Amino acid sequence: MKTVISVVGARPNFMKVAPIDRAFKKYKNEVRHLIVHTGQHYDYKMSDAFFQDLEMPQPAHFLNVGSGSHAEQTAKVMIAFEKVCLDEKPDLVLVVGDVNSTIAAALTAVKLGIPVAHVEGGLRSGDRKMPEEINRLATDAISEYCFVTEPSAVENLTRENFPVDKIRMVGNTMIDSLHFALPKCENSKILEKNGLTENSYVLATIHRPSNVDEPEQLKMLLEVFDYLSKSRKIVFPIHPRTLKNIENFDLGGIVRDNKNIIFLEPLGYIDFLALMKSADFIMTDSGGIQEETTALSKHCLTLRTTTERPITIKSGTNQLILPEKKNIIAAIDRMLNEPRRAGTVPGNWDGKTATRICMIIVNEILSI
Repeated sequence: MKTVISVVGARPNFMKVAPIDRAFKKYKNEVRHLIVHTGQHYDYKMSDAFFQDLEMPQPAHFLNVGSGSHAEQTAKVMIAFEKVCLDEKPDLVLVVGDVNSTIAAALTAVKLGIPVAHVEGGLRSGDRKMPEEINRLATDAISEYCFVTEPSAVENLTRENFPVDKIRMVGNTMIDSLHFALPKCENSKILEKNGLTENSYVLATIHRPSNVDEPEQLKMLLEVFDYLSKSRKIVFPIHPRTLKNIENFDLGGIVRDNKNIIFLEPLGYIDFLALMKSADFIMTDSGGIQEETTALSKHCLTLRTTTERPITIKSGTNQLILPEKKNIIAAIDRMLNEPRRAGTVPGNWDGKTATRICMIIVNEILSI
């Protein structure tokens, strides 16, 4: 019996690991698959609800590292995860995405001589001011295998001299979760609860430091929402970091009395997916939402200077919009008044990525 540990730490990780756990059930007599939850993000809406919505088993280990600076969080994960590795003696550690838990678990495993495979390896924004970009670069540099979602990732890894025979173009496990959850959306009452009908609103999320940590930038984005609210309702599930900064910067007056802006607490996956599926379009600075909207053929305005997911722009319905007021308003006006281009779903984004990953792990990496 071989042991594989998958590490989750923040909200996007759950969508990427859940289908892998389900796919490993086919090999339950050969592989013991354990989920380790670092607790990097932990409250009910951002953690437990996702386990429930995606039908994930409770984690074998919960490290409870909590919040803190990047250094504190990474160090806490390394210390706690080392104990797990020494106890469980895994044959492979799977890390996903680009959060602090990803690089921390990868570093810990490699230093113990345990091979690491990076799910969603090779993505690059080119912006080293983003903590996630550093996590991506460092994780790939020490991983033994990379499972990738799109051609740009293969190009990036090849340019960085990652062994070509250890790269596998498998698709996107986040889209596996989307396919799994879509039927459940039919039972969601989130639209009904908020008086919404299909295509009558815009779904918005912002949380990145570059957009919410500077008072003037956050003020500008709220003014843009106020502008858009004259044409569409806006549904705004608000990230704790964004809410805290709106309060700290005393910016609530811009949107507080606007009945067309609906503030919601962080949502579980099913409710959020139901909102995304029925929105007219989406405005975000998230990485994963760019992929999910592409898979749903929903138009998305990504309010960032760069994206690590260029396939969503090249073949999908995503647009990268420089996060300045005149650019965003111009993009909104085009979205509201001009024909929208049709997109296509990238190859292998078919809901079967986790099956391919587990087959490669069992047959090639663990040679069972």
